[in-house]
Amino acid sequence: MTALTDIGEISISDSREGGKDYLLRPSFEAMTRIGTPEEIVQTYATIHGNDVAQLIEVCAGTLGRFPEWLSPSFNRAAEKLLSTCMLVLQACCDDDLTPMIGEWKGWRHCVVYRPGQMPKNDIIVLAQHLMQHGVVGKAKVRQLQRHETGERTTEFKAFDYISAARSHFGMNRDEASKLTMTEFQMLLAAKYPDQKGFTREEYDSIADEYLAKQAARRAKAKQ
Repeated sequence: MTALTDIGEISISDSREGGKDYLLRPSFEAMTRIGTPEEIVQTYATIHGNDVAQLIEVCAGTLGRFPEWLSPSFNRAAEKLLSTCMLVLQACCDDDLTPMIGEWKGWRHCVVYRPGQMPKNDIIVLAQHLMQHGVVGKAKVRQLQRHETGERTTEFKAFDYISAARSHFGMNRDEASKLTMTEFQMLLAAKYPDQKGFTREEYDSIADEYLAKQAARRAKAKQ
């Protein structure tokens, strides 16, 4: 089983005897399995440490330390992070990943995590990788400044991208839903390669050069 890593696919293997290979693909269809457009964005924030970061900010800014009574809060945040990352991995795979990522089991008066073959940290790192390729996209293409909005979004509407792919690339719905955001960006850049304009970095570089020359001219004029 070969994963196309350039577009975000991952292949993981159960090394035990009789174990199988799993292909994870962060497609638009997979993103819809995570939840509503709002829940997809919330999931992205959670697996990139938003909840833990907020706790750390409160402790550092208000309390100046990490009090012992906050330990349960950190534990809950860690459990939410792991659970969310497990959801992302499973959403990106057509096979049951329980042997690899483990599962949550009810035990008497609590719910406990029963580990699989993968370490917790690997689950988190892979989930971050999948969401970046599924929601943001990691294609190495020029992002023109005029296309930058600078606005934060609260929704990720995967179906809008599926519809756009069908319109731009002549795909049927099934083909379009299998695209990752990275692949979508690459196809778009290949179809419209001659867009004119500056990226943010190019614009800043030209502006800095202009201001430096302007300052030099003014300094020379004062002599």
